[in-house]
Formats: sequence, structure tokens, C-alpha cells
Amino acid sequence: MADADAHRQSPPAAGSPAHHTPAPAFELEVDDQSSTSDDSALGDDLAESTASLTSSLYDGVSENGRKYHKYKEGKYVLPSDDAESDRLDLQHHLFLMTTDFKLSLAPVSPDARYALDVGTGTGIWAVDFAQEHPNCQVIGVDLSPSQTDFVPVNCQFEVDDVEEPWTWSHKFDYIHCRMMNASFKDWRKFFRQCFDNMTPGGWLEMQDTDFPVHCDDHTLEGTALQKWGELLASALNSIGLDLPTSKYKQIMLDAGFVDVTEVKLVWPQNTWPADSRLKELGRWNMANSLDGLQGYSMALMTRVLGMSTAEVELLLMDVRKDMKNKKIHAYWPIYFVYGRKP
Repeated sequence: MADADAHRQSPPAAGSPAHHTPAPAFELEVDDQSSTSDDSALGDDLAESTASLTSSLYDGVSENGRKYHKYKEGKYVLPSDDAESDRLDLQHHLFLMTTDFKLSLAPVSPDARYALDVGTGTGIWAVDFAQEHPNCQVIGVDLSPSQTDFVPVNCQFEVDDVEEPWTWSHKFDYIHCRMMNASFKDWRKFFRQCFDNMTPGGWLEMQDTDFPVHCDDHTLEGTALQKWGELLASALNSIGLDLPTSKYKQIMLDAGFVDVTEVKLVWPQNTWPADSRLKELGRWNMANSLDGLQGYSMALMTRVLGMSTAEVELLLMDVRKDMKNKKIHAYWPIYFVYGRKP
């Protein structure tokens, strides 16, 4: 098992084996050369019944100007509309930049026959993985049918809830789960389901951010960005949704996985770091977080915290300013945790 320091670990070097811990170190140092504090963001009844159901799922549920999933309505707190799809595709590129364009850090066998992408979103990761592994059947599953129609022959998408009993007729050689923090109420059950539905030698990989945002000096204290993170964490906690990213490694071990590896990287909130690579990651992450801010916030703050839409929007005005402020040295820890079924 390998641990990497959240403040010093870099992504894997291009061409290195995927199972190696990423190599050279650098410090999260502030760029003191900047003179500004802000950045800008880059037929028959059955057929008719089926058509009606499909239409209902695609229509979704409208709330506060955003669209949310219809199946298991209210279970997932982020939107599933076009704006969110665009953000998810941007975020996919941010992940690729972080890993030197590796879709996984786990040493997935080239002979893998079945892979599952949990919380597939737009399906962009599943499509890319299917293209890289043409002999592997890839299934992307999500509560919302927001995936592309243009997919390789070895890729398919399903609307389902993975917290329910799994009914697939085969086991998986690789299970990928990305950005699902705060999505499940029973994470131990989820990890056990992955273990039980995996072939011996198969890999589970979790890729996720830790939340709220972190800061190593005192520049985050007293800011709207800090308040926003604390409010969202409180709202999630009050409805029984944990934020377990930093616990993934132990939960995976408890579920029976071996060779469990945890790699910690960072996404700076904006371009405040001195390191050029981190600065570029910060540029993309700022666009990602600004585009996602309303979606992250609106449902939780109105449904759970009882805030009005106007109150939320007023808070978010200040949060946006803080997200762009390079005098606030905030960052999002990114965890890659993967383990093998014996």
C-alpha cells in the first residue's frame, strides 16, 4: 500500500506504469508576481407506454430554473441539464490533465471483459474507456439519462440506482466511480456490493474530491467561500449524506480489497500557485467550480436549509468573488483510491 502527500504529490509521469505512485514533488507555493487578485473563468400500447416513460425521464424535474433527474426524484442533489452536462465534460478534461491523460491509475488488465462506470454522468469517461479497451464491454449507470447517443459498440448506458440490489448477469473486472462524494447514505454497503460483483483480481477505483475546500494558511478564514462550504457540508450531514473521500482507503480495506493504494493530488481553486502546472490546473478548476457553483448549492440550500432563491444567489455572488480571488489560497484535494479483489 502506498500513500502520497496531499501537498507534494504530482500526477503519474507520461508513459509510466499506471500502478506506480505519481512521482516528482513540488510545493503549493503562492505566485507573488501577480498584480491582480482576480481571474476570469475559462406503435402499440406497450410502445406508447415505454415512449411516455422515456420522455418523462428525459424531461426531468424543473426547480429554480434547473432540471433534475426524474428517476428516484430528489435523491441526487446536482442538476442534470445541459449546463451541468457541459460542466461535467469540462471536469473530465480536468481529470485527464491531472493524471497525464490516464483514464485510471489502477492497473486494469488489458484482458478485462466487463467494466462498470458508476455515476456515469454524460458518459464521456465510459466512451473513452470503451474506445481504449475495444474487447471490454463497458456499462455506464446513472439516475439520469443524460448520456450521448454516439457510443462505441462495446459501450451502453442504463438508468438505475446502484444502492439497490445489483442485477447484472455478470461480474466486473473493473469498477470506476468518480465524483460521487455525498451520493450514498451507506458507503460500506456500496463497497461490499462492488466487492461481491467483481471477478477475482478485478479492481475498484474511486476518484473524488474532498470537501469543503482546504487551505494551508489563514487566507480562507472568514470568507464567503468558507461559509459556503460549511453550509453545504451541514446540509448534507443533516440528510444523512456523508463526505467520506478521505475514508475511502479504510472502507475499501474493510470490504476485503487488497493492494489498496491512495494517491492524493490537488486542484488549486484558481491560478494562485507559483508552479506553472498547478497554475494551469487552477485555471481549469476555477472554470469548473464557477460553472458548477449554482448547481452545487441551490437544491441543498433551498430544500434543506430553507433559504430562498434570492438568498442563495446573494451568497453566491460573494462566493464567486472569493473563488476568483488569488489572495485566498484555497484548493480541492483530489483522491485516487484503488484496490484489488483477491
